[in-house]
Amino acid sequence: MTVRNLDHLFKPTSIALIGASRKANPVGAVVARNLFNAGFDGPIMPVNPTERAVEGVLAYKTVDDLPVTPDLAVICTPPDTVAATIDALGKRGTKAAIVIPGGFSKEQTQKLLDTAKPHLMRVIGPNSLGIMVPGRGLNASFGHVTPKKGDVALVAQSSMVVTSIADWATARGIGFSHLISMGDKSDVDFGDLLDYLAGDGSVRAILLYIESISNARKFMSAARSAARQKPVIVIKAGRTDEALEASTSHTGSLAVSDAVYDAAFRRAGILRVNGLDELFDAVGTLATGVPITGDRLAILTNGGGMGVMATDALILAGGKLAQFAPETQEALEKALGGIAGNGRNPLRIGADASPKRYADALNALMQDPNNDAVLVLNCPSAVTDSLAAAKAVVDTMVANKTRKHPVLTSWLGDGSASEARKLFAANRVPTYDTPSHAVRAFLHLVEYRRNQELLMETPASVPEDFQPDGIAVRKIIARAIAEKREWLTEYEAKRVLAAYGIPVVDTRCADTPEEAARCAAMIGGPLALKILSPDITHKSDVGGVALHLTEPEEVQAEAEAMLARVREAVPGARIEGFTVQEMAVRPDAYELIVGMTENELFGPVLLFGEGGIGVEVVEDYALALPPLNMKLATELMGRTRIWKQLQGYRSRAAVDLEAVSMALNRVSQLVVDFPEIAELDINPLLADAEGVMALDARIKVGVPALPGAKRLAIRPYPKALEDRLSIKDGRQFLVRPILPEDEPLVHHMVANQTPEDLRLRFFAPLKRLSHQAAARLTQIDYDREMGLVAVGPDPETGETIMYGVVRITADPDNLRAEYAVMVRSDMKGQGLGYQLMNRILDYARSRGIKEVYGEVLRENTNMLGMCRALGFIRKENLDEPGVVEVRIELGGGIGAAAQ
Repeated sequence: MTVRNLDHLFKPTSIALIGASRKANPVGAVVARNLFNAGFDGPIMPVNPTERAVEGVLAYKTVDDLPVTPDLAVICTPPDTVAATIDALGKRGTKAAIVIPGGFSKEQTQKLLDTAKPHLMRVIGPNSLGIMVPGRGLNASFGHVTPKKGDVALVAQSSMVVTSIADWATARGIGFSHLISMGDKSDVDFGDLLDYLAGDGSVRAILLYIESISNARKFMSAARSAARQKPVIVIKAGRTDEALEASTSHTGSLAVSDAVYDAAFRRAGILRVNGLDELFDAVGTLATGVPITGDRLAILTNGGGMGVMATDALILAGGKLAQFAPETQEALEKALGGIAGNGRNPLRIGADASPKRYADALNALMQDPNNDAVLVLNCPSAVTDSLAAAKAVVDTMVANKTRKHPVLTSWLGDGSASEARKLFAANRVPTYDTPSHAVRAFLHLVEYRRNQELLMETPASVPEDFQPDGIAVRKIIARAIAEKREWLTEYEAKRVLAAYGIPVVDTRCADTPEEAARCAAMIGGPLALKILSPDITHKSDVGGVALHLTEPEEVQAEAEAMLARVREAVPGARIEGFTVQEMAVRPDAYELIVGMTENELFGPVLLFGEGGIGVEVVEDYALALPPLNMKLATELMGRTRIWKQLQGYRSRAAVDLEAVSMALNRVSQLVVDFPEIAELDINPLLADAEGVMALDARIKVGVPALPGAKRLAIRPYPKALEDRLSIKDGRQFLVRPILPEDEPLVHHMVANQTPEDLRLRFFAPLKRLSHQAAARLTQIDYDREMGLVAVGPDPETGETIMYGVVRITADPDNLRAEYAVMVRSDMKGQGLGYQLMNRILDYARSRGIKEVYGEVLRENTNMLGMCRALGFIRKENLDEPGVVEVRIELGGGIGAAAQ
């Protein structure tokens, strides 16, 4: 990821237009017209060997003839000329280019990139519409309109999507901070632009139109970072893409690519919408800045039928209808009399509703603590004025501007509603053509809020620590790969699960029917007999499973019959014997499935849902990206239909949901630890009030395409950084990367700081950290940030507490990183801060970071002394007289920590 030189793209001081033209239709003429007429206040220099002037401005024959070096070059010439042009511009010092034409071959695109790279030149395109930055008077595109200035950025691969949205938004008075057509995204991609736009103060929200992502790790890292700072909404084209190549596993056949994109967007904290109509609604909603804080909707309407339709749309989509508070019902009765009816939602105020009636009703609903948003509907009527009603709504909102309840509107009709819609747009009130569109927009924002909460919510602590037996798993997988087997046997698969603390039934292997009988005698009770073959994964399909066997003699007889059935059904299959296992007698248990499959783009994807032999028919499952924690595991379960059943109903007890979450977490850890695992499913995983039990398991192994954690879209917890340190008084602490679950430890540490130490650390008086601030400190992306904490037992209680923390946050180019460090006030003088700083600097070197810097209050002499001892250089901050900037240059290459 890098934002290097992107300022030259979006904030140029001079522009060269290569291939500028005066002809009526060619792209060079359209781009020239847009550039010269958008209000750009710097020099625009046309380059064309056959034109004397373009748009009344003198043209230059070649790049070498330009009087000044352009920050940005817009190239409109054929593909075979572009590389040479890029080279000429690079030699002049140009740092950014937009390549408009398409039709590039792979060789031509690669030559373009190879030419640009030595000059550190950033390239948008090829096959790009161009870019627009209305606030800077920049329209470097061949679009047909220049939108007004706004604070929503649009990034799209499709040129026509950009032109369509620009046209739609202009007609509605909606503005943009940026419109960016990426084209083939050969250089600048979604990750780069998310990083850049997230850091741009003129951008309030980011809208993405995605056809494909080329680097999942980069995209996820940038998207998670951007979504913590401002709203990000995405439309992903291609929902009906073919499913991933089906494998013999249930999990593999269920994990379709579009569902994986859904899981990725949810994990990144961004909202996905579907279709251009929803995209337009999302643009309009974002442009109005509507804050949604809950999921209860109040509906106010002058037409009963429209209120019913809106209610249906809300309930069928999973929304909630607000129940008015008693004080709201009283206020409605007082203001509206009998028109308010019984004060039920939706609130119908009559076909003859006057502007005052709208205002009185809306005022009461905006005061109601039992709803989170109000949808106001208006149907045209000969006895009322729709525009006057709209003005009443706007005036009421202004009068109640301190209230947090957002208001959405839908004025139905065409001619009679058009002026009202313009009024709403001018006052940043979300408005929609139909009630169903308004409800959909509300639910989009509800879903976005949920994703944001998930992104920022502190997960529960893992109920128990466990140490997996990685050595045992390594031996099992290595043996299978050495024997060139893709699938572990069921017996091996269960041993792998058991090594990671997942309960499995007592399972034993037998080479012959006679040995199977002896195993049955040792286990006792009801038994299951299964064929053992590396060539058969779905044993029940070929008669390779027998259940409810009780006696050894019965097991032996069934084993002999099973051999005959399987050999007839699969003549070429290798038969290695049988597995004999106890049958778990758990009549109230649910059959679940937990699985994992590899996605070509996002790597391992986890699956949870309703299991059993009908898993493909039921299709009740949800997907998530590893690594998981307890909160993420619970959220994954909550997206399935079976979730409500698992919580218990009537006489059926609730399932031990904590045990299910733990099983998901342990499967996640297994997948993270062993890249050789290409596919896994546990089906069924029995779950009841007593816990979980894996009855059957399949694991596919192989040599991974990417080593270690590099195949994961989200970098996992870097366990390799765990270590121990000793301080001067002899006490030892565990030093490890910070975890989201550490938020309570951070609050405890802050609570044990002196007010003066907190002021020196945070540059202002501080009593406690907010949840948002603490979550931001603990929920980090290990790919771009690192925090190390020193933890140990509390001398009085024995509970684990945090004694010190140090962190660095790198820029997207991974060149510079800002540090912060804090130790408990009662730990001063023990050398803890110094040791933590040394370790984070070593980590920064291993990541290839060139410089670490920080800001320190001049009066913080202890920190300045430590920085001096570590080799930092001190520099006075002229903008803030009381602040000193310290920095240290680092050497070294990229080490193992870079994974």
